[in-house]
Amino acid sequence: MEKQEYTITVYTENSIGMISRIAIIFSRRKINIESLNTSPSEVHGIHRFTIVITESEEVVRKLCRQIEKQVEVLKAYYNTNDEVIWQEQALYKVPTSVVTEKAPIERLLREYGAHAVVIRNDYTVFETAGHREEIDKLTEALAEYNLIEFVRSARIAIIKDSEGFHKKLKQFELAEPAEEIVENEYLDKQDKVFTM
Repeated sequence: MEKQEYTITVYTENSIGMISRIAIIFSRRKINIESLNTSPSEVHGIHRFTIVITESEEVVRKLCRQIEKQVEVLKAYYNTNDEVIWQEQALYKVPTSVVTEKAPIERLLREYGAHAVVIRNDYTVFETAGHREEIDKLTEALAEYNLIEFVRSARIAIIKDSEGFHKKLKQFELAEPAEEIVENEYLDKQDKVFTM
């Protein structure tokens, strides 16, 4: 099978050590994680991991099944780049003197939709969002203008043909409602029941 880039989306309970346990599943199989982002999801108390890897579909399918075996994992999905809407964010630090003295850099930043976040006498920080290729092109172009520092975020992605995890969770709760809470009949009679 041919390898390609996949975005794996994992919904989990927010628990300590979850990121480590998920990363171990990849490292045991010697699979490189190209991008990893974790954030709260649309459901309170549920976190979302967005993981990017390059592998065959068969390997990715097995990985998702393995990830779902973790107790705190609710669901794991995998998608190709065509099936998700995704972005990465980048910050660039360049000397302010270059920005004020050279018109081509201003046109370049406008072309990539970058805007200033911080302007100081010695440097200016610009922010942009886009696909990795766009960010890489802007980074190469800014290298010619004394790029001081650069950082890129992990991928964030939304599945195109998904109604959201929240709706699926509600459907599950309707199909299999939680058991009724039964009060302990002896709870308020502890002095009479637990005497010696």
